[in-house]
Amino acid sequence: MKAYIFTLTDKVRDYECDLQGVVNNSNYQHYMEHARHEFLESLGENFGAMHERGIDAFVARVDIRYKVSLRSGDRYFSCLNVYKDGVKLVFEQDIYRASDGVLAVKGIVESVVVEQGKLTHGEYFDKMLQRIELKNKERKAQKE
Repeated sequence: MKAYIFTLTDKVRDYECDLQGVVNNSNYQHYMEHARHEFLESLGENFGAMHERGIDAFVARVDIRYKVSLRSGDRYFSCLNVYKDGVKLVFEQDIYRASDGVLAVKGIVESVVVEQGKLTHGEYFDKMLQRIELKNKERKAQKE
C-alpha cells in the first residue's frame, strides 16, 4: 500500500452484496463517501455545519476502477489523498481488502464548493488543505 493522509477501516455488510455474493458496485461509492466525511470530521468540520454556514461541497465527477470484488464480512481499508486542481478538490481514493492488502477499487472524486448558492474558487479547500498541513506538522513533531 502506498502512503495516504487518511485511512478508515470498515467491514462489508451482508445487505451490500448482490446475488453473486460480492459487494454491489454502487456501494464502493458509498464507502468512499463515508471516508471523505470521516476525513472532514478528523479536521474538525462536517457537512451539516458547513451547510448551516451556507457552504456546500458537491461531487462534480467520479471515476471508479473496479479491480477485485469484496465479499460479505471482508474488512477493508478506505484510503485517501487529496489535492487542489483549480477550483476542484480532488480525492484519490483506494479501497484495499484488509486480509491480504489487495487493491479492490481505485477512485478519483472531484468536488467543488458553493457558497450562498454560488460556485467559489475553492477558498474553503485552501483553508482545509492548510489544516491538513498543520496536522501533518503536528504528527511529525510528535514522532521526533
